[in-house]
Amino acid sequence: MSEQKETAVFAGGCFWCLEAVFQQVQGVVKVTSGYAGGHLANPSDMQVYAGKTGHAEVVQIEFNPLEISYRTLLEIFFTIHDPTTLNKQGNDVGMEYRSAIFYMKDEQKQQAENYIKELTENKEFSDPIVTEVSPYDTFYSAAEYHQNFFQTNPQMPYCQLIISPKIKKFHEKFAQLLKPEYK
Repeated sequence: MSEQKETAVFAGGCFWCLEAVFQQVQGVVKVTSGYAGGHLANPSDMQVYAGKTGHAEVVQIEFNPLEISYRTLLEIFFTIHDPTTLNKQGNDVGMEYRSAIFYMKDEQKQQAENYIKELTENKEFSDPIVTEVSPYDTFYSAAEYHQNFFQTNPQMPYCQLIISPKIKKFHEKFAQLLKPEYK
């Protein structure tokens, strides 16, 4: 199998949630939690959470397009977060928790815009989709303790109450996409 790699960058609330799901997807090589979409270089966690950097919590997903398509990643992304709430996911509120897609190339932009249009036309959500589709600029990795958060802290209340239901939803809708170790 070829070792082709592409990158997708998604923001959909807390990066711990997105990371925990995308790590389980067949064809995903690596998931890194971090920040993108802002104006401050090398932001610290505290600067981002203070709401002054413009950055969103994101996951940078390296994937093999021969095993999983960008379109399928978009389908998963729109299943595991609420793209209709502006700067908010559940109890997480602020610009850093916005719904966003940071595209790497025009093809990704087109696919994202087409998929949002399809979801809108099919009335998949009762409220309008507010997901931002913006060009990728720079990705800043979050502190080490944020990486693999769910895997290393599965019993934490946040993991049990917020992340586990998203993983369950992913398993129910996309069971055929699970890596063997998660089946």
